Amino acid sequence: MSVPRLFAGGTRADLRRIADILRTETTGGLLMLGATLLALAWANSPWKASYHRISTTHLGGLTLAEWAADGLLAIFFFVAGLELKRELVAGDLRDPRRAALPVAAAVGGMAVPAAIYVAFNAHGALRGWAIPTATDIAFAVAVLGLISTALPAGLRTFLLTLAVVDDLLAITIIAIFYTSALHVLPLLLALLPLAGFALLVRRGVRAWWALLPVAVATWALVHESGVHATVAGVLLAFTVPVKLGIRFEHRWRPVSAGVAVPVFAFFAAGVTVGALGASLRDTVTIGVIVGLVVGKTIGITGATWLVQRFTRAQLDGELDWWDVAGMAMLGGVGFTVSMLIGELAFGAGSERDQHAKLGVLLGSLLAALLGAGLLRVRDKHYRRVLESDS
Repeated sequence: MSVPRLFAGGTRADLRRIADILRTETTGGLLMLGATLLALAWANSPWKASYHRISTTHLGGLTLAEWAADGLLAIFFFVAGLELKRELVAGDLRDPRRAALPVAAAVGGMAVPAAIYVAFNAHGALRGWAIPTATDIAFAVAVLGLISTALPAGLRTFLLTLAVVDDLLAITIIAIFYTSALHVLPLLLALLPLAGFALLVRRGVRAWWALLPVAVATWALVHESGVHATVAGVLLAFTVPVKLGIRFEHRWRPVSAGVAVPVFAFFAAGVTVGALGASLRDTVTIGVIVGLVVGKTIGITGATWLVQRFTRAQLDGELDWWDVAGMAMLGGVGFTVSMLIGELAFGAGSERDQHAKLGVLLGSLLAALLGAGLLRVRDKHYRRVLESDS
């Protein structure tokens, strides 16, 4: 399935070069960061009314912000679903012994932040318990890519596998806990275009004009059912055979990294920080920050240590526990899915949603700085080792 050519200008070689750049995790993370900073600057400028006016502009029954969260993020989850299926069928998650540590790390890295959030909000906004449980793979891997020159390759593999499992658990949480009102008939009807999509891809059809209408029909019916529409992206991805999925992932990752996620970040991150003091007094904000920064570090590192201690699973021989701790800190970069869950928990644009998003931004920033700082020290250590061995 190839991406439709949207621009008349430019040669195919130009478009291929742009797509290759967008496939790199560092580029995707930087684009997301740029969109976030633009949104924050605009939403706190004298022209903030125009930002909110654009966000709330209706198009086809949904606002532009809702199209970004429900529509464009379905592309992100489609790509994540393709990656997840590949890992389950032919990657590290296929072998239980190799998958045990990152799977346990992902579970611990979700359970502990959720528990910390609940501890801060036991008598209040419990619906936001899942906000600090997510790890943003694009941001976390982008930070790792910016500092990693001599770090063991196994560290990146561990982080990627952890993030893939994290995505699966986050998708499950969204489907089960953040479906407000389930309408069974549209959900059952969604099985028809989903089955049609599966039949087409299993017969080797790759033409976007044949697959896209069926995929959109699946998305629309899932959206109508009350289940968050991004789940449709995962369901569609799971129907794609692994060999064809690699091609689809190659084609659609630039759209996800270069368009879908940055646009969502632009509409989601426009938090007004004028009332920063009030936000920091809200237990929602505190619970999210502590959950991402402390909870992820303890949960990922602790679960990894426990599984290695009491089972036959072993940490990669190249890695040190300080490496795992640095990677666990990077796991606290929540962002995309954390912000999405915040909107689902409290309602997009509500005061609590604004506080939760500020918590995600501050927590993710602090986690990124701490993780990058520790891993920078580890990177220097490994460079000295390489220099002494050469």
